[in-house]
Amino acid sequence: MLDIILQAFAAALEPMNLLFIALGIALGIVIGVLPGLGSVTAMAVLIPITFYMSPLAAIAFLVGVNKGGTSGGAIPAILLNSPGSPEAAATAWDGYPMAKRGEAFRAMKFSLFSSVTGDTISDLLLIVLVVPFAAFALQFGPVEYTAVLLFSFALIAGIAGDSPLKSGIGIFFGILLSTIGLDPVASTSRFTFGQLKLEDGLSLSALAIGALALSSVVIQLSDLITRREKDDFASNQADTKAGRSVSAREFFSYWRTLIRGALTGSLVGMLPGLGVTLASFLSYSAAKRASKNGDNFGKGEPEGIIATESANSAVVGSNLIPTIALGIPGNIAAALLVGALVMHGVVPGPFMLSMHGELIYGLFASMILANIFHLIIGRAGLSLWVQFARYPRRLILPPVLMFCIFGIYLPAQSLWDVGVMLAFAGLGILFTRARISIVCTVIGFLLGGMFETSLRQALLLHQVEGISILASPLALVFLLLTIAVLSRAIWRSQKESNKSA
Repeated sequence: MLDIILQAFAAALEPMNLLFIALGIALGIVIGVLPGLGSVTAMAVLIPITFYMSPLAAIAFLVGVNKGGTSGGAIPAILLNSPGSPEAAATAWDGYPMAKRGEAFRAMKFSLFSSVTGDTISDLLLIVLVVPFAAFALQFGPVEYTAVLLFSFALIAGIAGDSPLKSGIGIFFGILLSTIGLDPVASTSRFTFGQLKLEDGLSLSALAIGALALSSVVIQLSDLITRREKDDFASNQADTKAGRSVSAREFFSYWRTLIRGALTGSLVGMLPGLGVTLASFLSYSAAKRASKNGDNFGKGEPEGIIATESANSAVVGSNLIPTIALGIPGNIAAALLVGALVMHGVVPGPFMLSMHGELIYGLFASMILANIFHLIIGRAGLSLWVQFARYPRRLILPPVLMFCIFGIYLPAQSLWDVGVMLAFAGLGILFTRARISIVCTVIGFLLGGMFETSLRQALLLHQVEGISILASPLALVFLLLTIAVLSRAIWRSQKESNKSA
């Protein structure tokens, strides 16, 4: 075993492998910055290129793209309030207010450092717990997944807006949108209105970029044109050392939030299907509840950025746990990695560690090295990205609008997806003006398909209507937590309403 590990690290340190890791990180960050593309699209496009690489270099390159793309989405979220990907939406809640008051560079530093730290913790957990936690993941069936998703919806409804009721409406509407297309059980059409293009449902990228990114850009442009908001973003950026620096002491003073976020992201990543976006919002919610500065969340609190970025980057490593140990992809990115492994003659599953030990341990070593490259390349790139904060909004926002359109059109070359994006941009504007969290709608859509499938499987499995959830102690715990979270959110909302009255 020791010989295999030493050989794996020697292979990971080969110059060509290091070059592909660095290239993957750089490409991932750049693509993550562009709204509508993201790391998953980049991986899908780049997989054929990896056919000409060695298996280790190919997988390390794709993992680098995934790592860089996940953190790259936070850059437009901070600078433009326009998330490059759905998981960066929570980063925008505190990142953009920090940038508006002149701390864009600091906000991006907090984001990068948190991303690398969470990713590193997750990779270490992957190496240590890949086999034991695979058995834990097998304990989750349809009933447990239904309860976990209900708990997640309750948490998000409690933090995403001023009113839990409005947030709940947003989540319910998102779940309703996720039912468009073919029924997963009966394979009959639902809400397609005779449109063949709706048989596969709505595009997640089109919906998320339209509702989150494009709507924010349009609102900002509208406010600037009507002079409801001054174009003073660039003039507010601090050039002083204090306004740009983040010391190690300051950053690690949030060590509790860092560890909590990394563990939250790792746990979510270990359970197939839950995804990166859920991890970021669960971590944000936990940090807000635990922090003594919880009332400052949403107003430019660095702890909010740390909680989000440490969690969503932690998913990148931990979602390989079910992939390697069970052959079950943790999310779409992991499924693409499975495709790349199969293309190189490696079949994921319980015997992969014994049959391809050198490759797997080489991948582990490459992931640790990728975090080092991520820190170096990401830090060097911040000086470039912050320059965009020094240009007037009226010059920056129109090109971003065009990037949103091109980012949705290019992958499938579909004007239908562009139309869907524009429609949801309009919906995002309406929801924002009505103070309904459009983020909740996106999350409801993102998790709605899995929620429906788990719920219907649970009902079919137990042949009763709902009460079967009591048969699972794990599900019962999450149900009780859901009730507690909702009750607390409603109580706090009523308390704040009474104060304002």
